[in-house]
This record gives sequence, structure tokens and C-alpha cells, in this order.
Amino acid sequence: MEQKGKFILLNRDEFKNWLFSNTFSREITFIQNHHTWKPNYSSFKNKNYFTLLQNMEAYHVGLKWGQIAQNITTFPDGIIAICRSFDIRPTCIANKNQGGLCIENLGNFDKDGDKMTEEHKTSIIWTNALLCVKFRLNPDTDDIVYHHWYSPKSCPGNNFFGGNTREDAQKNFLPLVMKQIQEINKDNVLKGTVFVHPKDKLNVRSGPGAQYAILRALEKGEEVIIKDIKNGWYKISDSDEWVSGKFVKFNT
Repeated sequence: MEQKGKFILLNRDEFKNWLFSNTFSREITFIQNHHTWKPNYSSFKNKNYFTLLQNMEAYHVGLKWGQIAQNITTFPDGIIAICRSFDIRPTCIANKNQGGLCIENLGNFDKDGDKMTEEHKTSIIWTNALLCVKFRLNPDTDDIVYHHWYSPKSCPGNNFFGGNTREDAQKNFLPLVMKQIQEINKDNVLKGTVFVHPKDKLNVRSGPGAQYAILRALEKGEEVIIKDIKNGWYKISDSDEWVSGKFVKFNT
């Protein structure tokens, strides 16, 4: 770990320890994923983390954002930087910052841009997965979002883990995040709690979708063991019993 002013540099294990040893006053309800576009991989030289972060902050201050916009920055060698306080909402997606936590991934991940390193891929997946566990978020397109979905910008890049659409995220990125969550919880059973409205019940269906038959129902507050995830649906038993992930939050 290395710190300079507000900026803290961490490897993956250090980030995990930092995240779970801190408490935060602001409610985090979703994660934003971005790429910097510029600076890109060619700007990353001789471990110049702090120079890049300070330059980004100076640019953001010039835009009247007060300080650096993002809460987290990831680097090509896998280093993770804490930037803006988690207790301050980011200024990264117009009208989509309340409750958000912003990850800026250094690089240009459009199809004609940088080829993401394996270390970088691992840290991006790791960071999203740990934040899901910490803040009881789900690896779906409600709780993990791309800037492109709210703006004409290609951010986080039209080649970010195979594309920047919701369908690309569901196919290519979110399964990797879920797999990492399961690995993080390998020594524990991955559990969730039903949070439907008090008068409602959560339908258990025979497959991962609303078109499948209803088998039974769960009450608010019931705990489920999550065996698998598919298209935002959670398998909750060894047989084909599935519930919508929108109504289940991970236990921590």
C-alpha cells in the first residue's frame, strides 16, 4: 500500500482488506464502470500512478467538479487506487450518480484502442465482485452499469469485455463477476435474503425467467442459498428452482 494525499494505491488483496475494514455513511446502490479513454495505456509509464491521478483531478477541477470524479481507478498492472471518498457520490454520469460508486479503468477500450492486460482484467472483475459483496449488490444490469447506457459515449469502451451493451454485459462480463463472487465466498455458503414488499411474495419458478411455471413462493426476509445465476435469475436449490435476482440481496 502507498498513499499520497487522498490517493491510496493497493494490490488486490490490500483492496479487499481495506474495503472490508472500513464503514461508509453513504448508501451505495450500484456500481458504474468507465474507461478513461485518455489517459490510455501509452500514458502509463514507470508506475506513474500519482501523476496520472493528479492530472485527472486537475482536469476535473477545471470542469468545476471540485475534485477527481471517480471513487476508484484501476491500472494496467492490476493496481487499484482509492480516489474520491466513497462517502461522496461521483460526478461521472449525468443524472445517474446518486447512490453510485464510480470505477474508472485506465485505458482506451474501444475496438481500435488498448488491448486490456490480463492483470487489468482480473482487477476489474475483482473490484466489481468485492463491491457487490460489500454493499449487497447483485451482478446484474441494475446494480452494475456502463456509462454507455446513459450517454452517446462508448464508455467503458465498445470492446470492454466484448462490448458495451447490456446484452454484452450479461453475456461476457457479469458471469465473470459472479464467478469471482463465488470464489470469494468459496469457504462460505453464498446466501441472500428476499426483500419483496411486506404484502408480496416472491415466486419460485421452474427456470430462469418469468415465462416458467410457478412452483411455490417465498416470504419477505426468507434466506436462500444461491447455487447459480443466469440472466439475472438465481438458482436456489439443487433442482430447477429459480427466483428473480431483483428481489434478493447478498448477505455479508
